[in-house]
Amino acid sequence: MGERQVLAGYCLLLPDPVVSHLNALAAAERDRFMADLGRLGDAVLRATGAVRINYAIFGNLEPALHAHVHPRYVDEREAMRVQHPWAYDWSQASAFTEALHGPLRDAIRARLSAD
Repeated sequence: MGERQVLAGYCLLLPDPVVSHLNALAAAERDRFMADLGRLGDAVLRATGAVRINYAIFGNLEPALHAHVHPRYVDEREAMRVQHPWAYDWSQASAFTEALHGPLRDAIRARLSAD
């Protein structure tokens, strides 16, 4: 899960081993990464009750392949519902803590294990 939980359930997916970008993976590994990204999104969607998942892969700032999984909620402020997740003030977002976010992390993990 993300260090900052600007949207509850925000997760990151990294390949093992880490590579510089998606196209650095061979075709089979790239397909697996994208399938895993979809599986993670499914698990986050079910665990959070979000209305949709936003996915993002950039790598411009951190040159290591990683994908962002952002659950989006019906109760987000109207102005934010159509914005990308980086429009939020991340400095004000709750930092991940075991006590606050551990149960949701465990629910996401359980849904991944059930697949």
